[in-house]
Amino acid sequence: MAISAAEVKELREKTGAGMLDCKKALEEANGDMTRAAEILREKGLAAAAKKAGRIATEGVVESYIHGGGRIGVLVEVNCETDFVGKTEQFREFVRDIAMHIAASNPKYVRREEVPQEELDKEREILRTQALNEGKPEKVVEKIVEGRISKYFEENCLLEQPFVKDPDKTVQELLNEKISTIGENISIRRFARFELGEGLEKKQDNFVEEVMAQVKK
Repeated sequence: MAISAAEVKELREKTGAGMLDCKKALEEANGDMTRAAEILREKGLAAAAKKAGRIATEGVVESYIHGGGRIGVLVEVNCETDFVGKTEQFREFVRDIAMHIAASNPKYVRREEVPQEELDKEREILRTQALNEGKPEKVVEKIVEGRISKYFEENCLLEQPFVKDPDKTVQELLNEKISTIGENISIRRFARFELGEGLEKKQDNFVEEVMAQVKK
């Protein structure tokens, strides 16, 4: 069934969970607000949202090097306490995030970081594409917004399917870790380097190599 923006907003206000998580929960619950809230609690997403407002300044900067130095990643992930930052569960999560970045090559951590100028340019390109495909003018804007959502999924780390488990996004994985560890966790920033990037040379598909290794 179709879920309205007002319903998603109401559930978000009740639970504090993310908009996308609320929409998915309402769809799973066939629009039943009470059941949708239960689904969010069962998945630990409501609890994770409550913790997300807490200050996280501890954590770790992790590195990942692939293929004898052909791809390198540095990522900073924060938590609330030094104790959690030193646990194997937290460190394993950070290593997984670094490997994911190497494989999936995001440009930003979250959609709010995408420059407005870049978004405007992308929207204009997508609008022209839709019109060139012969789409009716009245539905072009809906098509553009749908494709912009795909753009966020491809370019924003938190919205990408997690390489080890594509059935969940990195955001959903993060929410699970917040819930199980019991502290706010924030993926703050990252840098990814690929050997010869920007230079004219034979293009090796390093990303496919990393993904193959990650999924073993």
